[in-house]
Amino acid sequence: MILEERARRERALQVAAARASACRACSIGAQRRNNVYGEGDPLADLMLIGEGPGETEDRLGRPFVGRAGELLEKMLGAIGLAREDVYIANTVKCRPTLQGERGLKNRAPVPAEMANCRPFLDEQIEIIRPRVLLALGAPAAKSFLGANYAITKQRGRWERGPLDIPLLVTFHPAYVLRQTGGELTAVKRLVWDDLKAVRARIDELAAQSGATAPRQVGLFEARPVVE
Repeated sequence: MILEERARRERALQVAAARASACRACSIGAQRRNNVYGEGDPLADLMLIGEGPGETEDRLGRPFVGRAGELLEKMLGAIGLAREDVYIANTVKCRPTLQGERGLKNRAPVPAEMANCRPFLDEQIEIIRPRVLLALGAPAAKSFLGANYAITKQRGRWERGPLDIPLLVTFHPAYVLRQTGGELTAVKRLVWDDLKAVRARIDELAAQSGATAPRQVGLFEARPVVE
């Protein structure tokens, strides 16, 4: 039964990805190399949503690669999850860009672009039906919680996401990488608090269904966390 459901969801995601790839509702649809639809386990308990593809993601057609992707995998590993255990997507499927002195540069997606792409994201969430949603960064948070959402003040609070799925917001891995010194230490601590909350909610919901979950280890460490 599980194999049949996995196959059904994979087919549904493939069809949806083809529709997203054909979309040209925004100008960035004509500028991008690849439509970065998303990837991961269609039966995932956790779905992560970032803001949009960068240059490397656009080139490879995969979300969260490069340094930010490496840190994301380390973050997931800290709560006992591999990249292959979750599903990763973005609020927009095409790379948002602006013209710089040396060519196109990354930028955050604007509200109109997120609105045009929202049906594709909603369809992904509908197909996957994760237990928990984790929004990474302010643009992703605002796509769910409104333009006035203030990530530095409001992150770490449980919100009601699409389909009433529990939604938590934390800082984007790229933001973490830009911090230095004491600011880096403080941001790491906040992200770790958020990840522990995600792990606890997944465990709680898994217990209700009789499932088991992996043990978490410390963020940026390789040893078990002592609570």
